[in-house]
Amino acid sequence: MSRSFDMELFLAVALTGSYATRQRHIRQAKIIQAEIVARWQRTTPWHWQRKHVAWFLEHRTNHRSEATRYYFVLTIRLLTRRLNRSWVFNL
Repeated sequence: MSRSFDMELFLAVALTGSYATRQRHIRQAKIIQAEIVARWQRTTPWHWQRKHVAWFLEHRTNHRSEATRYYFVLTIRLLTRRLNRSWVFNL
């Protein structure tokens, strides 16, 4: 049996802030997940390595504005906190 990974449930423990902020983090985490799944077939964040997330930041957000990239970095920081990893990404 194969069920899809529920990113909202995964992030529910770490999400704080207003409703709009939580929804933005969930939406962006789903975008990150879809890009990593399409490239490396890594379906859950527990299977991700730092190189997967760094690739997303370098190659999939390079055409977006600085503000959008900043919000993606905030979402990635939230994901790394939830995974108990010590990954650091620079803008």
